[in-house]
Amino acid sequence: MVKKSKLAKETSANETVSNNLRSQLRFSSETGEIWLHEHRMLLVHADSHAKLRRELIESLGISRARGMIMRIGYATGINDCELTHINRNWTNDHESFMAGPLLFTLEGNAKTSIPKLEINRKMGKFYVEALLENSWESQAYLRHYGESTEGVCWYLHGYSSGYCSAFMGKPILCKEIKCFAAGGKHCYLVGKPVEEWDDSSDYSLMMNQESIAEQLIGLQNEVVHLRSAISEKKMPSYVVGNSPAFLAAYDLLMQAVDSQITVLLLGETGVGKEVFARTLHEKGARCKESFIAINCAAIPHDLVESELFGVEKGAFTGALASRPGRFERANGGTLFLDEVGDLPLSAQAKLLRVLQEGEVERLGGTKTHKVNVRLVTATNIDLRQLVENGKFRSDLYYRLNALQIHIPPLRT
Repeated sequence: MVKKSKLAKETSANETVSNNLRSQLRFSSETGEIWLHEHRMLLVHADSHAKLRRELIESLGISRARGMIMRIGYATGINDCELTHINRNWTNDHESFMAGPLLFTLEGNAKTSIPKLEINRKMGKFYVEALLENSWESQAYLRHYGESTEGVCWYLHGYSSGYCSAFMGKPILCKEIKCFAAGGKHCYLVGKPVEEWDDSSDYSLMMNQESIAEQLIGLQNEVVHLRSAISEKKMPSYVVGNSPAFLAAYDLLMQAVDSQITVLLLGETGVGKEVFARTLHEKGARCKESFIAINCAAIPHDLVESELFGVEKGAFTGALASRPGRFERANGGTLFLDEVGDLPLSAQAKLLRVLQEGEVERLGGTKTHKVNVRLVTATNIDLRQLVENGKFRSDLYYRLNALQIHIPPLRT
């Protein structure tokens, strides 16, 4: 009876706060304005936000886009905390805090409930767990990219951290530990003071705004210096080309020589993608090790996994002996996957694991084999379109697309 009474009180208090917020919402068709208390608001399409989010990802890369969206959410969370706590006479901290989650719900971001909340402002103690249903961010990500391997509700992440930090008057970091876009039944978030997290790098990301313009200027200067240095180096005899587009592509290739970044080569059939891959290998630190090339389109789908990852004796009919795959054969050197867009989804999942863990498991085997391979991939088709069509994993695409080099057609 005590628990039921407490639950009823909390429900009643939440309804009071929700009704209070709704009563402050005003639409004016005469002036074209929407107001929440004394703050002007906007009613916008979720699909427009989703398209903007997608453009940020494709223009800036997933890491920078994530940081920017988190910072926008963080600033909005602070604003909403100020908005909901001006001239409000809440009866207790719990009721006062719930104004934020209820406003977040009212704004259409997600249905938000708080299973657990511990607040002691005097002691600086804070802990919250939030359950979110129908997150527009996770729905948008699934529509554009398919299922993810990690949480994608970056705006929620930033908003919650900003709101809780403003509410407590100290840095609070909220993390999404379950996400609907990553296979969860719903999104689930945990928030606590920054110092109580083992990894608080996300909070630093929300605090430190990147100057993309300065980075672009810096990269331009580096390109100028690199071009100057490369122009003094003679191209290998088997690399032929002097058009501006070709030289720009070759310059970018040389920029990657001294790093281990994964390179994705784009271009029509016959433009020399394997020549570029071999040049990258021969001019790099791995030049004394193996360069292994494989055309993914030339291998039957049922044999791709055994070719790439190896096979144990008896794994299938005809497997009379164990043999290493291309990854093991390229250990210490470079593996070039041509026409990578033709990989079946099952092989894509295993390829992603190899990139993440640095180890392979042969078909039919139980033992893992460590590999140290530089991966270079190539395709003549639009991988982004394959991602949209559900034929290529979005997480693998971003792994392979760390550095993209477009080789121009031979006719240019």
